[in-house]
Amino acid sequence: ALETLKMFEKKDSRVKSAAATNLSFLYYLGNELEQATNYADLAINSDRYNPAALTNKGNTVFANGDCEKAAEFYKEALRNDSLCTEALYNLGLAYKKLNRIDEALDCFLKLHAILPNSAQVLYQLASIYQILEDPNQAIEWLLQLISVVPTDPHVLSKLGNLYDAEGDKSQAYHYYCESYRYFPSNIEVIEWLGAYYVD
Repeated sequence: ALETLKMFEKKDSRVKSAAATNLSFLYYLGNELEQATNYADLAINSDRYNPAALTNKGNTVFANGDCEKAAEFYKEALRNDSLCTEALYNLGLAYKKLNRIDEALDCFLKLHAILPNSAQVLYQLASIYQILEDPNQAIEWLLQLISVVPTDPHVLSKLGNLYDAEGDKSQAYHYYCESYRYFPSNIEVIEWLGAYYVD
């Protein structure tokens, strides 16, 4: 894939930008951040309005720990294409990392309107409501999430944990049992079930 894309580097700016965008993404996936950054810069220089290139650049900056600057790249990508879901999702993650929780929530609620059945978005919404210490909302989002991915043991144990914290032992037991059924090696789940049976 890398070799094929490199053949397009000498073409006109739009083709070059598209090839550089894909190269940047491939290097990013391979955890070669320096190369990913170089190709992200090349893609942006070839086409300043390419939202995917701006998102890739944001990703490389985010990976290097500068969430504030990454957020700026994601916002620029969204100014060029308001439906760039990758930029919106990553902007939400950047805000979450920066502890700007209300802005992160806003991003993920917008994404939910665009992608109502996205497991990642539903998970992030539940996670944000946990940070906001609103367990009822977190539970609501997790219940929507298990309607999309009903066999995810991590989500099921998270639901068990939330119900347990709310004092609803029967619901907690149900979700911990379901989690155990799909992944019987989770020590925390085994410990909770053991303690429940002792009680």
